Amino acid sequence: MNSVPAIGQTSGRGAARAARRRLERSGATRPSDGGGVHRRPGWVTYAVLAVVLLASAAPLWYAVLLASSDAATIARHPIPPLLPGGRLLANIRVVLASDVNFFPALWNSVVVAVTTSLSVAFFSTLAGYSFAKLDFRGRGPLLVFVVATMAVPTQLSVVPLFILMSRLGWIGELKSVIVPGLVTAFGVFWMTQYLRDSLPTELIEAARVDGCSLTRTFWHVALPAARPAAALLALVTFMGSWTTFFWPYLALGSANPTLPVALQLLQASYFKDYSMIMAGVVTATIPLILVLVVAGRHLVTGIMQGAVKG
Repeated sequence: MNSVPAIGQTSGRGAARAARRRLERSGATRPSDGGGVHRRPGWVTYAVLAVVLLASAAPLWYAVLLASSDAATIARHPIPPLLPGGRLLANIRVVLASDVNFFPALWNSVVVAVTTSLSVAFFSTLAGYSFAKLDFRGRGPLLVFVVATMAVPTQLSVVPLFILMSRLGWIGELKSVIVPGLVTAFGVFWMTQYLRDSLPTELIEAARVDGCSLTRTFWHVALPAARPAAALLALVTFMGSWTTFFWPYLALGSANPTLPVALQLLQASYFKDYSMIMAGVVTATIPLILVLVVAGRHLVTGIMQGAVKG
């Protein structure tokens, strides 16, 4: 029995081969030079990324170079060599044993940063869900008011905030730093935009039809959907709370400082000994780098999913 020519078949492997040959002859399967999702980045892209990486790491590396030197060498050569010296560990030990109470300040920074980051992530998600998916009177103007508060400079709110904390008797205590940072306008705006685009209204309606209350709908539907953006928000808040200096310096002072305030006390103790100051800066940066390394996957996931709409 003679087989049907492959070019005339309409099904089977022969038809697939024929279709493949037609596509190759027409050039439809050739990769275009204009790009695509599978096109690998060129050397220009890698060069730009390398420059950005070096520019981002340069300040930290410069701090390491100064921390591995001594005051006399820094005075003679303000621009150190590109390779660190051999005094880094010795300078770090001096900082840890100094009278600035480094470990209590480190603990205060951990408490403040962890508490505020978790609180901002939760309350911002709660508020963002309300603004994005709940229909109530005044929702639009209230959201505009919340976003408009980001335009108010921090310096304008310091005096009334300090007076309020003084009347409450919280000056010198960690709650004077924690309570004002429990929720942020940026966090509310970020979670509102994310949940508005990534959480289908049909899921909320299905949960309500199944008998879920408003609280259970938020806990079992909205919160899992908001996890990537909430993780990103928590990381950003953690970094900001870890490095902030102005308000903790005013509210806590030298009696119960956070880590940035303790580094300022280190500067006063060693009379502009930049090797000691930079050793303290490097030591204070190590926990932040570890947090970013451990939670970097959530950071990238939050950025990517927060950028995708629909």
